[in-house]
Amino acid sequence: MTTAHDDTASRPGAGEHLREFLRAGAVFILLFAMVVGFTAAQPAFININNLMSILQAVSVVAILGAGVTVTLAVGGFDLSIGAVAASSVMAASYVMIVWGLGAFATIPLVLLLGAAIGFVNAFLIVRLKVPDLLATLSMMFLLTGLQLIPTAGRSISPGLILPDGTTATGAYDPLFLLVGRSSLFGIVPLPVVIMGVVAVLLFVLTERTRIGRLLFATGGNELATRLAGGPTDRLKTLAYVISGTLASLGGIVVAARVGRGDVSSGASLLMDSVAAALIGFAVLGLRRPNVFGTIVGAVFVGVLLNGLTMLNAPYYAQDFVKGAVLVGALALTYGVARGRA
Repeated sequence: MTTAHDDTASRPGAGEHLREFLRAGAVFILLFAMVVGFTAAQPAFININNLMSILQAVSVVAILGAGVTVTLAVGGFDLSIGAVAASSVMAASYVMIVWGLGAFATIPLVLLLGAAIGFVNAFLIVRLKVPDLLATLSMMFLLTGLQLIPTAGRSISPGLILPDGTTATGAYDPLFLLVGRSSLFGIVPLPVVIMGVVAVLLFVLTERTRIGRLLFATGGNELATRLAGGPTDRLKTLAYVISGTLASLGGIVVAARVGRGDVSSGASLLMDSVAAALIGFAVLGLRRPNVFGTIVGAVFVGVLLNGLTMLNAPYYAQDFVKGAVLVGALALTYGVARGRA
């Protein structure tokens, strides 16, 4: 027989409800506080054009971060995504400027390049048993050097002088440039639409399908998943192929936005994408990789950097502030959860 005293003791108190709220909403609380603070300091921050600008700026980071999230789900980590994106920028530019191909040939070729790189990463990790960090780090260095060889280290733009002394006669396809520069209904930038489509597709794959459950099962306990009949090798290969393909998609968006193959493109994409994926752990208190959290994390970083820029914060302090906020969000989420335990 349960007494009234026992029933009351079993109910969560106000303090428990507060901890649960903080655990699940830490990132959203901080995000709301930043929006309110930046708007109070600079009213133009909340302008619809500026908000769309933020989403456009974070779209590539979110796309790459989604790829990182999938590799984290299988217990891996892809350090090569920034280099894959940068190589894709150079490859897209080279195909159009030097080979003279159009958008309909360039985009599939570059996406295939990213998928192939992801497959090589998976081969190193799954078949040769190279630790994921070492395999993808090696690929990062390989691609960083390889992308410079065809042009002898030069950025790619119309009129490029090739190493053999000839001049490239191709140009960017206007249809290709629309990928990075056009807007839906004149309001929502196309890169934001692409980010949304990627987010929805990956969310459904990882959260609503058997493949998604197996991906997380592989990351949670690979041996148990294999013994239960799960194709863990294929799942890990799929994860890295998805990551490479999304990194190439991000590179295509960058190339279409800037209209040249810049050798320095993708320099910060790795760290920002990883930051977005890590912040995603704190979203809704899930404490695991998830695509929705990664998108929120990318927006979180974008809002922070845009606000600091509008307030004329020195560039050299932005990484410190970004890191401090990231540490705070994760500490609040995990600290509250630990207190609850």
